[in-house]
Amino acid sequence: MKQFYAQLVVVMGSVLVAGPGLAASIQNVGSSAVVLVVVEDGNKTEVALDAGGSDTICASGCFLTLPNGDRIGLAGGETVEIKDGVATIK
Repeated sequence: MKQFYAQLVVVMGSVLVAGPGLAASIQNVGSSAVVLVVVEDGNKTEVALDAGGSDTICASGCFLTLPNGDRIGLAGGETVEIKDGVATIK
């Protein structure tokens, strides 16, 4: 029985240390496609979203550059709506 509890403690500790996998949800609610620049962990990626399109980004936090040049930091877990190159964070 002690071994069972020891294993349970190890598993629960691993879950708590790893934490939940949070990512930001991004949606283009505008009428034209947009291209966003995402910098996460030093890696730069372009994300293209068609009108009405959505994606999940920033699993470990990132910086997002919008088509209008604005740059925002995301921690993960946010919902971002983009309309005409402008972001609204919810």
